[in-house]
Amino acid sequence: MNNTTINDAPKTARRTQENRLSGNMGVGELVMNVLAFSSPLATVAGTLPVLLMFSGKTAPAIYMLVTLMLLIFSVGFVKMSRSVQGAGGFYSFVTAGLGKPAGLGGALLALFGYIFIGFFAPSFFGVTLQGFVVNTLGGPDIAWYWYALGITAVTTVLAYNRIDLSAKVLTIVMLLEVAVIVVFDVVSFSANGLEAVQAAGFALPSLTDASLGLALLFAVGNFFGFEATVIYRDEVKNPDKTISRATYVAVVGIGIFYAVAAWAYIAFFGASNAQTAAKENTVNLFNDSVTALTGKIFADVAMVLLITSVLACMLSIQNISARYSFSLAQDRALPAILGKVHPRHKSPYVSAVAVGFVWAAATVVFTVLGVAPEALYPIASGSGTFAVLLLMFITSGAVLVYFLRRRSTAPESVWKTIVAPLISVVFLGAITWLAITNYPELIGGSAVLTVIFMTFTFALFIGGIVYALYLRTKRPDIYVRLGRQITD
Repeated sequence: MNNTTINDAPKTARRTQENRLSGNMGVGELVMNVLAFSSPLATVAGTLPVLLMFSGKTAPAIYMLVTLMLLIFSVGFVKMSRSVQGAGGFYSFVTAGLGKPAGLGGALLALFGYIFIGFFAPSFFGVTLQGFVVNTLGGPDIAWYWYALGITAVTTVLAYNRIDLSAKVLTIVMLLEVAVIVVFDVVSFSANGLEAVQAAGFALPSLTDASLGLALLFAVGNFFGFEATVIYRDEVKNPDKTISRATYVAVVGIGIFYAVAAWAYIAFFGASNAQTAAKENTVNLFNDSVTALTGKIFADVAMVLLITSVLACMLSIQNISARYSFSLAQDRALPAILGKVHPRHKSPYVSAVAVGFVWAAATVVFTVLGVAPEALYPIASGSGTFAVLLLMFITSGAVLVYFLRRRSTAPESVWKTIVAPLISVVFLGAITWLAITNYPELIGGSAVLTVIFMTFTFALFIGGIVYALYLRTKRPDIYVRLGRQITD
């Protein structure tokens, strides 16, 4: 008996290693994965004008307020990442705090939320590249869905490979994007002199402003991606230090970066005119501003990088989605084939391909149904954003409950384990409520679509709970694994 145990030990260790993801990302590369999710150029060119439309000269201050609140969220989040070390991300966190049924519900919110957010990219990429090829390059008018299928194939190949390859691609693209936005900031601040920059200032928003809620909601959405640092636990160097540092750097970096970009818009148009300019020219505000400030050649370069920005964003989301699918499959809550690890790349290659297939199939289906691509990306992005926001709110509650339970046996810093998580619950609860009350604006859709997609989102969480309860009764061997608590 003892001989069998000794002989089996190396096999068990080898099998465990074969079923684990592997990578060598450091803080910088992990931060670039996060930044890619927020798609800097797409945010500055697409989302910031919308935020300016709602908030005007108070946009920079709103970004700094959201930065402060998410830094507070990060305190409990980082503390939790050191206490719950499974590579399941929010799936593991919610399980540890609220139990396996809620954990499985949270995992389904994460998986479908990220897949939905990512599906904005193929249609947006297709339409943008089609217009650039025809209108700027004078090239052939190729249907948008071919470009959409093409980008899906490219990101799937990259996601199939070792995470280090994706990290290198994302780092290069992000550095180029950041460079373009920095140039835009500098020339915007320089255009009207120092007095214009000082006049733009950092005006504080009024609590009585009717559009403040929507402005906060859109600003929070620009930070998404930082919360996924924990899903890469097995693929980074020194996880405890790398994840915590990358989380704080990402939140602070994103907040300052977008606050300065908003300030640059305001300095260029003037504090009293920025909101009106954004309302009158929301779609082309960035392109027209860059063209006026730097000329058409630089504006065309910015457009090319906007296209690659969408690719980077899609790749980042595909990597995250694949890892949630992988975690669920490892726990046998999804088909085991999705939990396979590539023998050489140490990547969740089957899950990565599955996510790409879902996006490609959805593109084909909506094309056949005749749905305009312009109608797809706001619905996909908005509904997915709501799912992830709801998940963050649930996770903040799970973190608070987890540490409250431990206080009698393992008391720790009151700030890190009680106060910061409690503030996060209140803040994210308020933002979630704003998302619910403004859901039509979030998805750019009708009342009917609001009911459909909001019902589906809550059904995901409730369905996960019901599924877990079923597993507890019928498949206890699977139930005990939920939350990445057992590793093969």
